[in-house]
Amino acid sequence: MDATAWKKAKHPALALLTWPGLSTLMPRLWPALMALALLAAGGAAVAQSQTAPRVKFVTSEGEFVVEVYPDKAPKTVANFLQYVNDKHYDGTVFHRVISNFMVQGGGFDARYQQKPTRAPVLHEGREALAKGGDKNTVGTLAMARTNDPQSATAQFFINVKDNDFLNPTQIPPGDPVPRFEYQGRVYENTPRAQLLNAAQLFGYTVFGKVVSGMEVVNKIKSVPTGAGGPFPSDVPKTPVLIISASLNK
Repeated sequence: MDATAWKKAKHPALALLTWPGLSTLMPRLWPALMALALLAAGGAAVAQSQTAPRVKFVTSEGEFVVEVYPDKAPKTVANFLQYVNDKHYDGTVFHRVISNFMVQGGGFDARYQQKPTRAPVLHEGREALAKGGDKNTVGTLAMARTNDPQSATAQFFINVKDNDFLNPTQIPPGDPVPRFEYQGRVYENTPRAQLLNAAQLFGYTVFGKVVSGMEVVNKIKSVPTGAGGPFPSDVPKTPVLIISASLNK
């Protein structure tokens, strides 16, 4: 196809695929196309960063800022921000600190009295992952809970290592599910509801991450711990106090 025929083509984009000069032109175009793709991806990340709410924690060990993602876990984020706005976290402590695992707080005051909370928030772990949310990796923010997956209220934790075993397990399509593998075992033709409601498969909902001050979180994870209040272990010997948590305008 000559240049004149290419210009008259009904579908020039398709005609371009057979244009003789394309093979010599593409090596020169490819870097520019890749740069445009990276720029677009970077722009999306910047856009999310500009719209994602941020919360600044002022603690007795220093300050850090978390960014939360309502597009990934809307109910979880709304719940967390309501506690922030209600000043619930002010005066609470990091009561559970495990240096090779996570740091947990937001539920007890400095005398280890548990603060009252609202009703639990719906577990959104699988939904957040399906929307491209983060897994439980270093620096991510997740909701703490009891063994009941639907029991998360105010307490949160920050992962200080990659904790894959905390990630929600996605359930393959089908009902029954033809094949499902978990912890080395294979389950066949399992009713979908049985897998969806299995407590051990829910994991923990990640809804944000630390965007500045991770060095402070690392200071917290390194404090000496022992027994304290009602807890037999993992309590900082010198309380790590959350002085304030506020929306970072």
